[in-house]
Parts: sequence; structure tokens; C-alpha cells
Amino acid sequence: MASILETAGMIRAGGRQSQIPMRMLTIQVILTLILTMGALVHSPQMALSILIGGGTCTLATALFAVSVFGPYEATRPDALLGRIVGAEIGKLILVIGVFAFAFNRVSELNVPAMFVAYIVAQVLPAMIAPSWGAGSKP
Repeated sequence: MASILETAGMIRAGGRQSQIPMRMLTIQVILTLILTMGALVHSPQMALSILIGGGTCTLATALFAVSVFGPYEATRPDALLGRIVGAEIGKLILVIGVFAFAFNRVSELNVPAMFVAYIVAQVLPAMIAPSWGAGSKP
């Protein structure tokens, strides 16, 4: 994950700019894997559905982080606003595309499990990250 962000110019030798998104992505990956492994006890279809939901959220967050926290000049706040709006639109397109693909291609998709995993991966990291020191002051 770090190499992708380094390539995008987001990480600068331990820069503070990358700490919060990296923590959020790490928590999302860990939560998705824990939920997926737990669902394997129930059924492989549920585990796959959870992996798709949590993975989609993680991928969308990574896209947002690379788009917004990449190389940027603070002298142009309008450019930052444009990046944020563009990143949100990109996230929306990505999520809709992955979910549409899953609906059409994954047999026995457990849709509620997929949506719950997406929501959990979206909401819980924001609640957990501050205890990891990823609040507004990293």
C-alpha cells in the first residue's frame, strides 16, 4: 500500500500528510480481513460478499487519499477543493461500478452482508483511528 502512495507522491519520507490516510486504510484492511475470516465459519459466499464490500470501501478510500493528498500546492485552495470534489465523484463511480459488477457476476452474493461490510469499513475506522493517534493532530 505504501508503495502505491509513494508513487502517487503522497508519502514524503514519513511526512505528516500521509499519516492519517495510511492509518485509516490500515484499519479498513484489518477490519475487512477480520470480518471475512469470521464469515468463513458461516459460508464461503458470505465471506466473499464481505470481502467485496469491505474491499470496495478500502479501494475507494485509497483512491480518495491518493487524489487528495498527492502533490499539491497550498497557495491554491481552489485546487484542493477541486481535488476533493473530483475524488468524491471518483469514489462514487468506483463503488457503483464494483457493486454492479458483483451483482452481475457473483453467484449467491449476500447483498446485506456486502453492504454491512462496506458501512463497517467506512464508519468504524473513523471511530478507531483517534485512539491510534490519527485525529486532527497526528
